[in-house]
Amino acid sequence: MINIFDINETNAVIIRINSLKPDALPLWGKMSVDKMLAHCNVAYEMALEDVHTKPTGFKKIMLKLFVKPIVVGNKPYKRNSRTAPEFLITDERNFELEKVRLINYILKTISLGEDYFHNRESHSFGKLTKTQWNNMFYKHLDYHLSQFGV
Repeated sequence: MINIFDINETNAVIIRINSLKPDALPLWGKMSVDKMLAHCNVAYEMALEDVHTKPTGFKKIMLKLFVKPIVVGNKPYKRNSRTAPEFLITDERNFELEKVRLINYILKTISLGEDYFHNRESHSFGKLTKTQWNNMFYKHLDYHLSQFGV
């Protein structure tokens, strides 16, 4: 798995993001490129901001048991996988704004470093190792950037 906490790998991801065009069409799925960028920002909002309601009770147990292994494991996501309701973006978004937000979140993540994330509580899955955080961040970005051919 690529290490998103490595500056060279981070730069490669940012180059991919910067190569996106506002009129890019997905190779699969239904999201527009502006919605995809906003969708990717949600993962960072959950990791770095306190703007989303945290799951509790039965929902949190189900997320930890069934979703966590898929999200933080090494296996790539399957095309057209279902997404959590919190990640659904239904309104149009400003492409440039969402692109800048995503790049800034990625840069903030690398500036905090992998040790900051090691054994840190995630929004939905409990404590994660730095490797699990890396897998979650990178897999999600790679899946959606590949979705748009970059």
